[in-house]
Amino acid sequence: MTAGKTVAAVDCGTNSIRLLIGAIEEDGALREITRENTIVRLGQGVDATGRLAPEAIERTREALAAYVDRMEAEGVSAVRMVATSATRDASNRDDFFGMTAELLGRIQDGAQAEVISGEEEADLSFTGATLDIDSDRGPFCVIDLGGGSTEFIVGTAAGEILGAYSTQMGCVRLTERILRSDPPTGEETSEARGYVDKQMAEAAETVPVAQAATFVGCAGTFTTLSALAQDLDSYDPERIHMSDIPFARMREVTGWLRSVTAKERAANPVVHPGRADVIGSGSVIVEQMMTAFEAHGAVSFVISEKDILDGIVAGLV
Repeated sequence: MTAGKTVAAVDCGTNSIRLLIGAIEEDGALREITRENTIVRLGQGVDATGRLAPEAIERTREALAAYVDRMEAEGVSAVRMVATSATRDASNRDDFFGMTAELLGRIQDGAQAEVISGEEEADLSFTGATLDIDSDRGPFCVIDLGGGSTEFIVGTAAGEILGAYSTQMGCVRLTERILRSDPPTGEETSEARGYVDKQMAEAAETVPVAQAATFVGCAGTFTTLSALAQDLDSYDPERIHMSDIPFARMREVTGWLRSVTAKERAANPVVHPGRADVIGSGSVIVEQMMTAFEAHGAVSFVISEKDILDGIVAGLV
């Protein structure tokens, strides 16, 4: 793609929809124009009903329409949007994909949301999350903790994927299935730990975690945990990106999150109100990860603000 072109990537997950717009410079580098995140809870109830809730589709439509307006204002000429696999499996999926085609068609003919293969998702997520990490710290284990699923990808600094696996655990899914109390009870937490351990055992059969030297966490749960661990007064992406959070400090934060209500979490300026009711479940997932990774010598997470969006844009470039 030639210099001067402006491209966009959109990632629609279970809990949020996100946008990255970048312009290609003369030297081929990408200049970031904007990075936005909107909590839409597209996966609301889909685990139980098999359908996308009409109000969830409408929230997503409103957010995507605002993103398309921004793309038009910035002169975007190429766009790619990926969506959670739950949209493909929903019985009313045509309502969702038709909506995205109508909106994205304003930017590029034929563009609409697509559900990509697990292999491509792993490659894009790994590429994005490790863009700014010193190659000497490889091999890397990238953990993309989402609302409905969590991906584990181990790869080399050269980008070779050694193993990848998508588990059916995420902060929204765990909240709706198990951690229903606010704050969660000890019994719920114990049940959730067992569920997470089972999912991680399945991942370990495919992903060579023991080969990883650096563990990289990306997506909203991890970035919020970093902000809390650093006692930030406001959500600061520059201070969060590439932060190295020791497991001991992370456990202090995750323990606190489950000791307070969603309202109390939301009162903290770094916790997005739309994440406050589900990050308690995210804290359980992260705690069980730390216990598993410590067996392989891990002592901290590197937190990346970059993820699949950056991988998508790199592909467009």
